[in-house]
Amino acid sequence: MQKLVECVPNFSEGRRISVIKKIANSAKKISGVRVLDVEWDKSHNRSLVTIVGAPEPVLKAAYEMIKTATEFIDMRQHKGEHPRIGATDVVPFVPVSGVTLDECVLLSNKLAQKVAKELKIPVYLYEAAAKRSDRVNLADVRRGEYEGLSKEIGTNPDRKPDYGPSKMHPTAGAMVVGARKYLIAYNVNLDTKDVGIAKKIASKIREKSGGLSGVKALGFEVGGFAQVSMNLVDFEKTNFDQAYRTIEKEAKKLKVGIKSSEIYGMIPLEAIVRAIKTTFMAEKFNPDQLLEKRLYE
Repeated sequence: MQKLVECVPNFSEGRRISVIKKIANSAKKISGVRVLDVEWDKSHNRSLVTIVGAPEPVLKAAYEMIKTATEFIDMRQHKGEHPRIGATDVVPFVPVSGVTLDECVLLSNKLAQKVAKELKIPVYLYEAAAKRSDRVNLADVRRGEYEGLSKEIGTNPDRKPDYGPSKMHPTAGAMVVGARKYLIAYNVNLDTKDVGIAKKIASKIREKSGGLSGVKALGFEVGGFAQVSMNLVDFEKTNFDQAYRTIEKEAKKLKVGIKSSEIYGMIPLEAIVRAIKTTFMAEKFNPDQLLEKRLYE
């Protein structure tokens, strides 16, 4: 079985398309790596690049993108809706085939050490790679965001990075690196400008508040409308269609509707299959019924 790893670095740039392209092109230059997707959002002022390949080439491509982002993104000037602590904000490694989650943890540590040593950026490890229980959850690592961490990193022992200096990089800030299973980034846009409603719904549905299993959610203003922005960290427990229906139900209670929804980045085929099964009760539906999948096997 071919060894394949997915890596989805998130960068604090969603407005300067030329910079986003330079970052993605850094990965395209690495032999054995495919750039599957490049997405950005102006309101969040954030972009992500999805790459896949054998572990070592993916590691090299991730580093090259980080180096490019460090060159062109200045966190002192950054403003956006999405939480962040650095120019390259978070870099997750995801096992695809022939690779275990533990191997992705090793990749996380190798990348973190290289970034800390060569670029002098403080790095925190999260999810399966976390060295501390209070750093498993990304939101806990990013508490206070760039501005808050800048004040605490050198004085609070609890904010000491896993690798690198206990001070922010002059322009790139800090970074989070880790290993995890597939994640679905899913946003639901409400037909209201009241961000308070999005925040109420997000609080209701997130796992941390007793809501849906494996769901992390925040409320934002995006394009003049309120948005419930989610990370579904285990689609086998809560898939995007279930999240949509739950938000629809909560929105009705607050007398608002849904304007649209969007999947941000790549999504596993199995998530689509599960959504079709549950939405249309198509019990016998399976991936082999997808024409394109059979054509390109």
